[in-house]
Amino acid sequence: MNTTTNTRKLTIARAMAEAIAQEMRTDPSVFVMGEDIGPLGGVFGNTRGLHEEFGSERIRDTPISETAFIGAAVGAASDGMRPIVELMFVDFFGVCMDAIYNLMAKNTYFSGGKIPVPMVLMTSTGGGYSDAGQHSQCLHASFAHLPGMKVVAPSNAYDAKGLMIAAIRDNNPVVFMFHKGLQGMGWLGTEKDAVVHVPEAAYEVPIGQAAIVREGSDVTLVGITSGVHHGLKAARLLAEQGISAEVVDLRSLVPLDRETVIASVAKTGRLVVVDEDYHSYGMSGEIIASVVERGTQLKAAPRRLAYPDIPIPFTPPMEQWALPNAQKIVNACLEMFKEDWL
Repeated sequence: MNTTTNTRKLTIARAMAEAIAQEMRTDPSVFVMGEDIGPLGGVFGNTRGLHEEFGSERIRDTPISETAFIGAAVGAASDGMRPIVELMFVDFFGVCMDAIYNLMAKNTYFSGGKIPVPMVLMTSTGGGYSDAGQHSQCLHASFAHLPGMKVVAPSNAYDAKGLMIAAIRDNNPVVFMFHKGLQGMGWLGTEKDAVVHVPEAAYEVPIGQAAIVREGSDVTLVGITSGVHHGLKAARLLAEQGISAEVVDLRSLVPLDRETVIASVAKTGRLVVVDEDYHSYGMSGEIIASVVERGTQLKAAPRRLAYPDIPIPFTPPMEQWALPNAQKIVNACLEMFKEDWL
């Protein structure tokens, strides 16, 4: 297959599986654990084809005990392995938070840096398909708030492969949060802008470096995973009204690339942050605070579009009412242009 032109398009699920396979071929210390990640290939397709190539020693289906297999991964990482462990839904973190935050995140610090914990915790986020309050959250801020872990969240297949390879090679624990609606699994729908050209060779996307995915001059739209795609759709709608929107894909929450965001807002003077996580105490507030604390000159009050502070409803009309979308972003931007601070 010719990979010199932008014709090799993959879904995020395929890109993640390819990244894991390439690292497993070159590094025998890499292995995968989790529920249904073996012959099934993962509920969201992240490990498809790996069991056939690497067998059950390195692609390990586990019992339904997140505390046990995440704790086992911490031990393996501390002993020189590089485990990748899947927490099927991020909502399940409650039953294994001790293993994640009191072991995975802190053991390097507790050991004075003598015992690194090079493991990847990959987990699904997001709703929109009526799976209710225990299978539909994003919880970006819950993990980004806690020191000791890097946190990444791709919006497209190119970044998914590069961030996964970077995460596997990193000597720190990395939480890899992928949005279910962007995976390219038919039953979840497919976001066409997430299916992009992916080089066949291994490569890294630097953790902690945001990307300008659409340049603009009038307003900055900042998002992560699904929020990036809402922002891109909104930017196209705003362009029809003569408004030029710049879209920033954070890609990583820890480390957080504040400089790229601040530089963009310094240019546009306006800021809208989009996040499918909860509204209060979240990523959206952190981005706004970072811009304001720097003293960036603004032309209007910044806005945040996030999930309201309610449990996620099961019924489709109620869930869709609560989710961020492109039209909500457009409306927020139009309101901003009615203000005149400068």
